[in-house]
Amino acid sequence: MALKIGTQAPSLTLKSKTAAGLEDVSLTRNTGKGKTVLLFVPFAFTGVCTEELCSISNSIQAYNSLHADVIAVSVDSPFAQEAWAQKAGISFTLASDFNLEAITAYDVREDNFLPGVLGYKGVAKRSAFVIGKDGVIQFAWSSDDPSKMPPFAEIQAALKA
Repeated sequence: MALKIGTQAPSLTLKSKTAAGLEDVSLTRNTGKGKTVLLFVPFAFTGVCTEELCSISNSIQAYNSLHADVIAVSVDSPFAQEAWAQKAGISFTLASDFNLEAITAYDVREDNFLPGVLGYKGVAKRSAFVIGKDGVIQFAWSSDDPSKMPPFAEIQAALKA
């Protein structure tokens, strides 16, 4: 079961790849400054994941106007994530959880992804968290159905609260 509202967000640092090279990304880098939207997606280059992150990219100004830092996490390598961001036009930070630290800490690890079709172990459940300026989780959503999109209106409402 995913971390609950009222829980202190785990302080983790993952890797991101940009044109400038590999960079450390603290998942709590916005603490003390504003809120953070933390999205967990199963895989780069897949249909629903691309649709989700492109939807956020297309409305990134709405998140920026609410002083929200948006970070998406998957278990893909930072190199695959960079290629995905370039191809799909994803305009915010992608962080690689290649070692499964974040999905384990947030309790959104799926150990039987698409059983009977893929059956992959150790990918992220599609999940969304809003972390307050104080580092405490204010909104938490996770789905066992990888085709289900996060409730974007609820995420934005949590950012406004």
